[in-house]
Amino acid sequence: MLNITINGDAPASAPDGTRVLDLAPPSPDGQTPWVAALVNNDLVSLTYPLSVNSDIRYITAASPHGWRVYRWSVCYLLAKAVKDVAPQAAFTIEHAIGPGLYCTFNGGQALTPPILADIRRRMLDLIGRDLPIERRKVSFLDAVQIFEQCGMEEKLHLLQYRNPPRVVIHWCDGFCDLAHGPLTPSTGTLGHFDLIPYPPGFIIQLPTVDAPATVPPFQDQPHLFQIFREHKDWGRILGVTTAGRLNRITYTGEVERFIHTAEALHEKKLGRIADQITDRQSPIRIILIAGPSSAGKTTFAKRLSTHLCVNGLQPVTIATDDYFVGEAMNPIGEDGKPDYEHIEAVDIEAFNRDLRALVEGRPVPVRRFSFERHVPEITKEILTLAAGQVLIIEGIHGLNPRLTAMIPASQKFRIYVNALTQLNVDSHNRISTTDNRLIRRMVRDHQFRGHSPLRTLSMWPMVRRGEERWIFPFQQEADATFNSALDYELAVLKPFVEPLLMQVKPDQPEYAESRRLSEFLLNFIPVQEDLVPRNSILREYIGGSMLHY
Repeated sequence: MLNITINGDAPASAPDGTRVLDLAPPSPDGQTPWVAALVNNDLVSLTYPLSVNSDIRYITAASPHGWRVYRWSVCYLLAKAVKDVAPQAAFTIEHAIGPGLYCTFNGGQALTPPILADIRRRMLDLIGRDLPIERRKVSFLDAVQIFEQCGMEEKLHLLQYRNPPRVVIHWCDGFCDLAHGPLTPSTGTLGHFDLIPYPPGFIIQLPTVDAPATVPPFQDQPHLFQIFREHKDWGRILGVTTAGRLNRITYTGEVERFIHTAEALHEKKLGRIADQITDRQSPIRIILIAGPSSAGKTTFAKRLSTHLCVNGLQPVTIATDDYFVGEAMNPIGEDGKPDYEHIEAVDIEAFNRDLRALVEGRPVPVRRFSFERHVPEITKEILTLAAGQVLIIEGIHGLNPRLTAMIPASQKFRIYVNALTQLNVDSHNRISTTDNRLIRRMVRDHQFRGHSPLRTLSMWPMVRRGEERWIFPFQQEADATFNSALDYELAVLKPFVEPLLMQVKPDQPEYAESRRLSEFLLNFIPVQEDLVPRNSILREYIGGSMLHY
């Protein structure tokens, strides 16, 4: 018998092998179903058999982990419905647009409105039948045979560079897929979604974690979609769109050429943005660079400076981070903890006062923020913006009009930077751009800010809330956008971040996230750090940059 604690109640006992589902109490409101559970802080499916003493906490789609399970499950259901309705289609789930995901058909069978309607009907039929989604363990050779018979080439690419004795798959009504995380135990709980035509593909619109029983109206973001499409097309041209294909070129020694091509693409885009700034009829005095955490804003600003010098401008760089108010005056979030993403974590008054002085040609003392002591410092250095010079400012709030309210719009050029990877794990499982940034941040925080991986993981939900409130609403204010993603970077970051993830233990709430990321990174063969150019954005996180930070 095992000792079991359920949702913090008094301990009970259960036989070894009991499924998590068999011990589940009614959900809090009696309507929102459980979708998964945290067993000793590890995210598991409800069909998971218990084998050790366990603390079980059941979760719904109203929690971040539960919402992720719900999304994975709806994507699995969509992949099955497409296979049933359009078996010749090369179906891919590509990238996020708000709470939805953009999907495409490529080759074999064209996507038409009648086919999309048939897919919707098939999904609703599967939901109505409440079919079980089974988590099965099969031998490696059986898994290879299954995916060969199903024509799932991308799954075989992943398995080509892995050799576990057993492979976990999900099975439902004759449809199988590699397991990349727990799914709901059946199809009956997956009724909240919508399919929206978005030529040349479509959107599967999903609920948000704040309202898991409601599908919000679709809000188009054409500028972000265009960034994704451009990067995706580039990936297709080079033939590297999945982790399996990246592993192949790593194994065959072709990855160095791929790295140089990816970096050259960055260089080309930087040059184009510098030309836009130089060619503006109204003289630009301030260039604002904004984006979410670990988007690569700092390195982008330094490399943009070089391109502006080539164009005859003389850039000077300052960071909004150096205008943080410090612990004593930092705004407090709803959770009672300091909200470092709040715009008022920046001394806006002092920032605008200094900007206006610089634009008017007056000197100001240089500020620096000490991340070790968490206090602002006024240095003895003096900064002056001479005629012909431009000021480059990078920080998460750069597109927010409040940050530079005293500066006329005609004197500002606004740039949005984010890391929007086009790489998928395989055709049915995308790589989250948020995960990409979180891994970057964990490495950087450990290397250069003295933060433990546990601290970075515990702060990340607050960082994400801040992005939703303070960054993403202002994306469309940008005059230019830059995608800082490098499709080889996770393979380079893997050896840096894996030891950090291993430091997070099962008695800590962040363990589930650490485990998920560790499992995700198993899909990549490591790439040598010394192949990364010394001016790469990736050097901001792993070190060894030729640029000074």
